[in-house]
Amino acid sequence: MKARGLLRSRGIAAALALALAGQVPFARAAIVDTDALGSQSQVDQDRAKVQSFLDRADVKERIQAMGVSGLVAGGRVASLSDSEVHALAQRIDALPAGGNLSDQDIIIILLVAILVAVVV
Repeated sequence: MKARGLLRSRGIAAALALALAGQVPFARAAIVDTDALGSQSQVDQDRAKVQSFLDRADVKERIQAMGVSGLVAGGRVASLSDSEVHALAQRIDALPAGGNLSDQDIIIILLVAILVAVVV
């Protein structure tokens, strides 16, 4: 009787182990190009730079003075392609430290955002 209960519990344990073994996902490995990793992080950095630029109080004030809300501008930046975001980030880096944006700089940024909104 005791042997029969032991055999039954081992059988249940073996069935449970087989059922759970089928549930385990298999790992896959592949070679990842370092350029792809670097470019993705660069895109993320550029997007963060442009977004932080738009979050500045003086930029929000100028954008709202031109009739564009901050939420709309943020949505337009989110819809920019990676190359457009990179170009804007480079333009932001080229601005003089502590300097004000000229009307031309803001117009260029807004035109790119509007063009993207129209195209999408």
